[in-house]
Amino acid sequence: MAAEQAYDLVVVGGGPGGYVAAVRAAQLGMKTVVVEKDARLGGVCLNVGCIPSKALLDSSEFYHLARDRFAAHGIRTGKLGMDLAAMMARKDRVVAALTDNVRQLLEGHGIPVIQGRARLTGPREVRVTLPDGQGRTLAAAHVLLATGSEPVAPKGMAFDERRILSSTGALCLEAVPKKLGIVGGGYIGLELGSVWLRLGSAVTVLEMAPRIAAGLDGQVGRTLERILRKQGMDIRVRARVTGVEAKRQGVAVTVAGDGGEERLTFDRLLVSVGRRPLTRDLGLEEVGVAVDPASGHIRVDASYRTTVRSIRAIGDLVPGPMLAHKASAEGIAAVESMAGQPGEVNYDALPSIIYTAPEVASVGLTEETLKERRIPYCTGSFPFTGAGRARCMGETDGFVKVLAHGRSDRLLGVHIIGPRAADMIAEGVLALEAGVTAQALGRTIHGHPTFAEALMEAALAVRQCSIYQS
Repeated sequence: MAAEQAYDLVVVGGGPGGYVAAVRAAQLGMKTVVVEKDARLGGVCLNVGCIPSKALLDSSEFYHLARDRFAAHGIRTGKLGMDLAAMMARKDRVVAALTDNVRQLLEGHGIPVIQGRARLTGPREVRVTLPDGQGRTLAAAHVLLATGSEPVAPKGMAFDERRILSSTGALCLEAVPKKLGIVGGGYIGLELGSVWLRLGSAVTVLEMAPRIAAGLDGQVGRTLERILRKQGMDIRVRARVTGVEAKRQGVAVTVAGDGGEERLTFDRLLVSVGRRPLTRDLGLEEVGVAVDPASGHIRVDASYRTTVRSIRAIGDLVPGPMLAHKASAEGIAAVESMAGQPGEVNYDALPSIIYTAPEVASVGLTEETLKERRIPYCTGSFPFTGAGRARCMGETDGFVKVLAHGRSDRLLGVHIIGPRAADMIAEGVLALEAGVTAQALGRTIHGHPTFAEALMEAALAVRQCSIYQS
């Protein structure tokens, strides 16, 4: 069947990678169309990921503050209540507003959106099955795949979204579970666990590894675990789930640990052990796009070209952290490379954030990685107990840690656990991107009193490094 319409670029997927790429393509003069299978744009991030989870994290944090912290500030609230339905409705309004903004953004750049399921039928051809079953065939000089990822359900833990939940199901519960089990101590599990812990659930995290959030700098990870335990989260490491049985009144979980086997019962079980690239039914094999059989990632080169040169892939489909801002950066870089520009992403300056309380944010190398690679380094740290603004707000948990090269003093990593870490890390990202030294960061004047002063002080503390070197 002949293609009904030709484009410079067909973007498959309307998430943070796809829609950002489409806008950049339009800015570069490319005739672009976006194909999205769902009625709403924004992908996992805006609809069932980053945005709704942060909306619930903020709402639950307000509830926690009113219940446990306001009195210390001389604020009397009287009898406190919680309306979960209203909280969920607010979350849905936030999501709706942002997804509408994405559609308006695309419309403003003259980018049409086709709702339907896309399948590659050639190196430069995409077949779209519309919701009514009808089909359209689009021709394009370039195709960009940005379909994202989906949660992994291990054997015996299939999601029913009633008792055994994916991250999607954990965002729309109708009642606060009395006991919530979480399989997996990564970013998603810890964030959603924090939501329901604040709202009254007894939360148990079952992590098979020796520690939670394994990718963090070790000192930061240990501090996060200690603080979450203090908040009431039951964290069990080296805990391997060997059996899950959904029952009418809950979920029975068998756990093997250092002390032998144990059987636990929860009202709900959130399974959060990772995500996999969403490549199903894209027609990759038929057109010759190679996929790594071990990871499921699409193989790409430095310009995000697949093994079919006219087809590129970004975001969760390709190796690297599954982060929305990574996908957006890759989308821009992929489109710019199509246009003959030097599009690239500096993965050494890619921030990662955990939105617990306190927040955790990092960029660059960890201390463990520096030791493993035998890179000479110096460390500087500063606790939030020493920051005036943190004292004023009663948010003194955590610290800032700066890692710099032992000879050149160039920044190698910034790791923050504490208040406003998610926003503070941007300064660390810019510093790494610009290749500045710890001394230059420390001598940069920061406003007083601010949380960011802790970053300045940590950078200044790097100068004391030589005292501790053997």
